[in-house]
Amino acid sequence: MKMLTKLNYQADLVANGLEVLEALERQSYDVILMDIQMPEMDGLTATKKVRQRWGARPWIIALTADAQSSTAQQSYDSGVNDYLTKPIRLDDLAIVLRHAYYQQNLTTP
Repeated sequence: MKMLTKLNYQADLVANGLEVLEALERQSYDVILMDIQMPEMDGLTATKKVRQRWGARPWIIALTADAQSSTAQQSYDSGVNDYLTKPIRLDDLAIVLRHAYYQQNLTTP
């Protein structure tokens, strides 16, 4: 959250994939930073459900500590648009967020 605030983005925080789906029922989001390893419903399952319900939007960026190429491929196969490995660097986060907004023809903060 601190990095997003530093980059002038507004964000909501949820604890698991089920809460992601609940949040999307309440309001729309341009971008979701989706941790792959979450309790109750993991990020890949949540991503698949988001894509089934809301289609191509919002833009989903997977976050994981697992840098294996198979994990990246599983993420893309589930429907994520971009992928970052932890620890996340501010510059890398800024780049993927700018890319997300550019791809959706949105204005960055």
